[in-house]
Amino acid sequence: MRKTTSDVSVMGAGESPYTRHPASGTTTEQVLADAVRRALSDANLQTADVDGFGVSSFTLDPDHAIDLAWRLGLRLRWLTQDTNGGASAGTMLQHAVRAVESGDASVVVLVAGDLMDREVHLKMVAEYNRATADHLVPLDMLGPNALFALLTQRQMAAEGLTRSDYGRLAVAQRSWAALNPGAVYREPLTLDDYLNAPMVAEPLGRYDCVPPVTGADAVVVAADERATGTRRARVLTVSARYNSDDQAGDGLSTGLADCASELWDTAGHGPADIDVVSVYDDYPAMALAQLKDLGLVAGGEMPAFIAERVATRELAVNTSGGQLSAGQAGSAGGMHGLVETVRQLRGQAGQRQVDNARIGLVSGYGMVLYRYGACANAALLEAAV
Repeated sequence: MRKTTSDVSVMGAGESPYTRHPASGTTTEQVLADAVRRALSDANLQTADVDGFGVSSFTLDPDHAIDLAWRLGLRLRWLTQDTNGGASAGTMLQHAVRAVESGDASVVVLVAGDLMDREVHLKMVAEYNRATADHLVPLDMLGPNALFALLTQRQMAAEGLTRSDYGRLAVAQRSWAALNPGAVYREPLTLDDYLNAPMVAEPLGRYDCVPPVTGADAVVVAADERATGTRRARVLTVSARYNSDDQAGDGLSTGLADCASELWDTAGHGPADIDVVSVYDDYPAMALAQLKDLGLVAGGEMPAFIAERVATRELAVNTSGGQLSAGQAGSAGGMHGLVETVRQLRGQAGQRQVDNARIGLVSGYGMVLYRYGACANAALLEAAV
């Protein structure tokens, strides 16, 4: 029988500041290293304390995890490198928990991030994988906007949603972002602003599409006894599914639908227990799909759920502003939500702090192999001292 909780916690978190236009000479290595240093400082640890390290980045090439570890001065017993974008944080967290539980490592730093200027971004979306290069580039479809526009149209029909419903989610997240000094887009956003913004791919407008930024996020994972006496976020459980629909599904359901019951049963909690949630939000439709798959909203109830719980911020969804307002630093997309949830559970979220935040939910999603995201995972964390 599976354990209901782990004996492992996140005891530190850090973010290298996000920026839409990185300064000349900025490198991926620099922003990753900065996030690592910030996370270790938050945990009151030094590089000498670290014996486990994981990294996810699209733009670290030609270097690898071991190269970055060497440049950071890390001597390790455990090392991993993940290439699965928005799902990388959850995947690495799952592995790190097992590494600490088994004794393979005692203090693990996980970091994800990228340099995303215009040239780098265009090159990445054109060469994302073989399916992109062979089938999408010849159609002059750079990036996933057109694919997720089709998915959004399908979701609108299935759930009775309008563009205003998606706009209410985007506006609510911008309101959270206004309280987050690290968000790239903090200026007020109204529903009229959202509806009148330039169209990108029907029905997706400017504020439906995640803006690429440069930056990185990191967390420090260690056994509970290592964090005794400090406020921490205990990792209750992590569940994941990869290639759940064999790229043959309609995209309205993610792999989270297949692992949600396992997630809740293992942790001994349910959707009603959640105080703060960070879902991967490259598009509003995908944030809603994950909330549904995880049981926070039932099918057919999305319009009322958005109006009554998300728009009012009764349910604390993506309190950093999410990627739609804070920005998407490449592979840091999933790690951004983990860092925000850890900050909320440790009482470090400043003006956006959710009162008495005790249970946090983080989801990761991503990697368009041919149609839609093939990777999905979720973690439940609990505030502890």
